[in-house]
Amino acid sequence: MSSRIWLVLACVYGIVNLIVFGMYALDKKKAEGGKWRTPESKLISAAIVGIIGALLGMVVCHHKTRKLKFAVGLPIIFFTEVIMVTMVYVKFILPK
Repeated sequence: MSSRIWLVLACVYGIVNLIVFGMYALDKKKAEGGKWRTPESKLISAAIVGIIGALLGMVVCHHKTRKLKFAVGLPIIFFTEVIMVTMVYVKFILPK
């Protein structure tokens, strides 16, 4: 793939992670204000596509850090994605 495609993919991935971080930050703000919250299933689903933003949202905003499904689940999603990306890289990109 050309370097331009990699740049576009990196930008899209960055934007997605910013959106996911925003979801976590907004949910934390709503939690502190006692307002309507984002369902946990949506936060976890968002983490699947933007795991870095979700992890940063947990750490920076101190959000969902005591919930086991987040404290354990998000790192599992992260390492699973790292393994998958590595496998794709080794199988399809590296052999060239």
